[in-house]
Amino acid sequence: MTAAGGLEPLDQAIARELASDGRCSFTDLAERVGLSVSAVHQRVRRLEQRGVIRGYAAQLDGELIGLPLTALISLTPNDPAAPDDYPQRLEHITEIESCYSVAGDESYILLVRVPSPRGLEDLLRRIREAAKVSTRTTVVLSTPFEGRPPTL
Repeated sequence: MTAAGGLEPLDQAIARELASDGRCSFTDLAERVGLSVSAVHQRVRRLEQRGVIRGYAAQLDGELIGLPLTALISLTPNDPAAPDDYPQRLEHITEIESCYSVAGDESYILLVRVPSPRGLEDLLRRIREAAKVSTRTTVVLSTPFEGRPPTL
């Protein structure tokens, strides 16, 4: 029997544990889900191969790394008949952390982190030039929570 998204209950438990603690050792993970270390290692490897686990990353504090300003930038095409290739036009801009294709008036929403309002102004100019879009920007004032693992 499979659970949400087609995962078996044990794979779901492993994915849930790793989503909340990606540095969890195989020994701790095996103890948490009730399997042997070798069985957990095998299941994790299989989850990685299937693309369920796409990678492991450190979550960095934007303020402490010199990028205290976070913003969401909505993109609307200047020419609705233009090809929808905005992600390819923007992938070279490193300040863009995430790019979401969305339904609604906008085509995409970008999550960006920059060092200052001047940095945001410069980034907006570069985005508009590269993608030939109009933008609407929402500046994040605070982040009560972020990057929570999905509920499995």
